[in-house]
Amino acid sequence: MSKLNFANKNDQSGFENFDDCGIYKISDTQSIIQTVDFFTPIVDDPYTFGQIAAANSLSDIYAMGGTPLFALNIVAFPTQELSLNILSDILQGGQDKCAEANINILGGHSIKDKTPKFGLAVTGLINNQNIIRNNTPELNDVIILTKPIGTGIIATAVKKGVAKDSDSANAIKLMSTLNSDLTTIASKIKINACTDVTGYGLIGHLNEMCNNTKLSAKINFSDIPIIDNVINLAKNDIIPGGTKNNLKFYNSNISFHNSICEYQKLILSDAQTSGGLLISTSYEDSLILIDYLNQNSIYKSKLIGEFINKTDKNILIDNE
Repeated sequence: MSKLNFANKNDQSGFENFDDCGIYKISDTQSIIQTVDFFTPIVDDPYTFGQIAAANSLSDIYAMGGTPLFALNIVAFPTQELSLNILSDILQGGQDKCAEANINILGGHSIKDKTPKFGLAVTGLINNQNIIRNNTPELNDVIILTKPIGTGIIATAVKKGVAKDSDSANAIKLMSTLNSDLTTIASKIKINACTDVTGYGLIGHLNEMCNNTKLSAKINFSDIPIIDNVINLAKNDIIPGGTKNNLKFYNSNISFHNSICEYQKLILSDAQTSGGLLISTSYEDSLILIDYLNQNSIYKSKLIGEFINKTDKNILIDNE
């Protein structure tokens, strides 16, 4: 997630709001939005890594309701230890994913590093009236999740050698799938808040949506879309360290129903890469939005809860 801050009157969003992009007003009607993200390989195939890293970087633009314009590569690579063909494949993966998003990569910067890293700095454009922030849900809004969760758990299973081939394939497909462009549908309905689900896990990003509001989020575990076999893996304690840290960090902000098991708490805390969007909108508009999302994605968006008047916790989780 981008955390940018500017000391300028044109700045509309920054670190203090934990929004997904920095926003810089360029006219009365439009703003530039900017994000940057990169990370170490999470899959063995270089081309696939490039695709996932690019999709993840683009996600912040979509979460704000903007349109990506162009991107710059950010590369760290051990040129003396690994073949340049590997680097070429990574870059090709990123380029092809950006082509899918209808933008060009205009250049970038690379350094020598013992650990390969790749990502993008992405510049987008947004109408000032259509900026979607991450902590502006309204009372009685429903909460939509556009992709299943569990990629962190599957990545750990792959590292431990206990994942099925189908597990890995499912996670790769999800992480390399672009999130939906909301600009078209945003002119027909009102999206009150949105963010993408990444390293803080579902509960971490949902907690952000509740911060500095008079609302709490009430969700139901049984409504959460979860990648196949993730529940079984979690029951067998195949859990990444980052996921455990998320639960520990956000636990005080959450009221879990007493029937929620530890493995379920960890699934909700699972650190994602290139996860789906969390969207807040009215129930009436959600019917139009879900229909649009399901026509434009291979994943079925799900209603997972609603925003209610503030309780003593930011998030309430049932298990009906």
